[in-house]
Amino acid sequence: MNDLTLIRKNLFRKKLRAILLTLSILIAFLIFSVLGSFNRVLNAGVELAAADRLVTMNNTGFTQSLPYAYWGRVQGVEGVRNVSHMSWFGGYYQEPTRMAQTFAVDPESFLSAYPEFLMPDEQRAAFLSQRDCLLVGETLANQYEWSVGDRIPLLSNIWQKTDGSSSWDFDICAIYTGSEPEMSTAAAYMNYDYYNEALAFNNDRLGMLIVNTVDPAMNDRVANQIDDMFANSSDQTDTATEAAFSQAFINQIGNIGLILIYIVGAAFGIILLIVGTSLVLAISERTKEIAVMKTLGFPAPRIFRMVLVESVMLSLVGGLAGVGLAALTLKALAPVLAGVMPGIVVTPGIFGIALAMMIGFGLITGIGPAMNAHRVRIVDALGKQ
Repeated sequence: MNDLTLIRKNLFRKKLRAILLTLSILIAFLIFSVLGSFNRVLNAGVELAAADRLVTMNNTGFTQSLPYAYWGRVQGVEGVRNVSHMSWFGGYYQEPTRMAQTFAVDPESFLSAYPEFLMPDEQRAAFLSQRDCLLVGETLANQYEWSVGDRIPLLSNIWQKTDGSSSWDFDICAIYTGSEPEMSTAAAYMNYDYYNEALAFNNDRLGMLIVNTVDPAMNDRVANQIDDMFANSSDQTDTATEAAFSQAFINQIGNIGLILIYIVGAAFGIILLIVGTSLVLAISERTKEIAVMKTLGFPAPRIFRMVLVESVMLSLVGGLAGVGLAALTLKALAPVLAGVMPGIVVTPGIFGIALAMMIGFGLITGIGPAMNAHRVRIVDALGKQ
């Protein structure tokens, strides 16, 4: 018989109560792990944003375009290393419900702006040289079972061609993956010249400019120079870092981090109250047993540690089960969410935070009952009827 054996037997002496407490803690850490994983993926764009990358768009919003001439003018700004552009096409494959998030880009400058787009050299060369080439993300290709060499139509509810058709034909000549697992590969990119020449309206307009600076330290100065350059034009600009742009886009959905704090805080507050009260009751029921242990020579500090470890062990059992269930749930949902939330898993970082919270939770809920056990007096406890 050792301390761990006593702790285990005390922990499960009333099995129903132990199971209910474990389930309560499990639910709290299940919520934390799932919401934390969603929050991490939603903020992946901010975390993966390159320090030297700026985004320039119309200051009235990203739904408004910019003149094509801005691309060349920004290239002449001091401190600019590379300038590319992206124009929203949208599009769908066969049916309106089968969306394909597509952009028109300048292939060469675009790949220079985004070195994290990975693909075989021959596919990269095809995208650079073939006007009707479509660069497709791995997730999107898997979704519609596309392969390199396929010829597909993409249709648009907005953009029409000069011949009146809204169907654009492409050869899939390249499929890209991301340098990081959190990077989305659910989009497609077409050659801007191919798109612009066939466009029935809004020709020679760009959705946004992607600017790479020589040094991230020059970001503010370059951004101010760009915006000042077009300050008196009919299409004024707003330039920000890619991280700031991504964060602003996320904020339109809502402050997910704050929602996470509120939900997890409420869950843990309720569970803390339930577990703490239950442990106080459990120690109260064992007052005479603790007095007998002290009579047999168990020092008060040892009993204090045993009760505290019992609380931490309860927290770890429930918490680890909750994190494990969250990992299995997200693994099952990953194929469904791959297009919108790539790489959604319980990462080591989230697990580490959860583990620290389990220990902290156990210490907080156990400190009161442990102090009560420490203060038990043999005469008073054994004298009670």
